[in-house]
Amino acid sequence: MTPTDLEQYLHEHIPMSKAMQVSVTEVQPERVLLSAPLAPNINHRDTVFGGSVSAVAILAAWSLLHTRLNRSGISSRLVIQRNTMKYELPIAGTFTARSFIPAAAAWETFSRMILRKGRARITVSAILEYAGQSVGHFEGEFVALSTAEV
Repeated sequence: MTPTDLEQYLHEHIPMSKAMQVSVTEVQPERVLLSAPLAPNINHRDTVFGGSVSAVAILAAWSLLHTRLNRSGISSRLVIQRNTMKYELPIAGTFTARSFIPAAAAWETFSRMILRKGRARITVSAILEYAGQSVGHFEGEFVALSTAEV
């Protein structure tokens, strides 16, 4: 899936991503990089609203799993079950969220479980960056439910 394909998918299926002007910068098997500007995500302090930061991090993590599942030919419904977000510095402009799977063997276990049991969980992380520095960290647990015909 190309960055353009993923961005179009997000804007069509998750309308909030379009309203937030989320763009897809990079799609790789090991990471997805999303970007969002200040203007549609601004708060009363002229910085990015915390809910927007969290939403972009969730989108980046979800997008990584979505693209990997598609690439693997695994049909599923993917939802977030829980997450934590650490806000370290204010964000006063365009920021990015780079998602990744922190545990090297986690993907193999995840894909094997969904194929075998029809359900699997995995933890995905994201680093938020603004102006060349880390400004936040996200960690979320996602659940995939197989939609394959049996």
